[in-house]
Amino acid sequence: MAWHGGRGWYGQVVAAALGITAVTVAASLWTAQAGPVDGHAKSGTSARHSAPKAAPAPAAVSAEIAHASDRGTRGVNITIDDGPDPVWTPKVLQVLKEYGLKATFCMIGPQAQAHPDLVKAVVAAGHRLCDHTVSHDVTMDTKPEAYQSRQILDAERMITEASGGVRPLYYRAPGGAFTPYSRKLAASHGMRPLGWNVDSKDFERPGTAAIVATVEEEMPNGPTILFHDAGGDRSETVAALREVLPWLKEQGYSFGFPVR
Repeated sequence: MAWHGGRGWYGQVVAAALGITAVTVAASLWTAQAGPVDGHAKSGTSARHSAPKAAPAPAAVSAEIAHASDRGTRGVNITIDDGPDPVWTPKVLQVLKEYGLKATFCMIGPQAQAHPDLVKAVVAAGHRLCDHTVSHDVTMDTKPEAYQSRQILDAERMITEASGGVRPLYYRAPGGAFTPYSRKLAASHGMRPLGWNVDSKDFERPGTAAIVATVEEEMPNGPTILFHDAGGDRSETVAALREVLPWLKEQGYSFGFPVR
């Protein structure tokens, strides 16, 4: 799959991310979005007599790239990439709220780390989180496995910490640069590799009408639609969502999440 935008704006993010060492992600008990671990001893249990127990690791999911919707053949998945952004993420959240819809937000690790309030707002509104790596390197599929591991696991840690303990449920490779190794690594951490069927091309800022037309024309390709809430002026994306979302409802689509 082709990359859908430039890399320049990520320069500072890359610089900030260099030197981050890979970490072993702490296992946690899961809520619907793999919520935080309850580390407190049970009532009436003496900590002196209770050896600490490691919480179970997240259950592995399929390493196959997901495209389908959990709402079936007439389901649609809205996915939002590259944030969170302090200007555009709140505007995207507002549009989704107005239409009563949920989406999957594919976040860059340092962006999440810089804006934990927005990550928490995304979770509080019932949306799902997706790991979109540390530095959005669209050549990840040409890099050593150790590099891929750092990009994925460091971003997972940053997003989880920023959310207050809610783990990302998906992993989307920048530009679709998946490898067998990265897919298996993500899946072993409970993150289903996530692709897309419809690229709205909003990253190129072709105009609101062009974005809407692209989505309408490409919907036969499948249910997972790609939009962006960062990487520049996303006013066209916000305007396009206001047209696309009611149109999809009129076509009889229901809104869900990518399959797990």
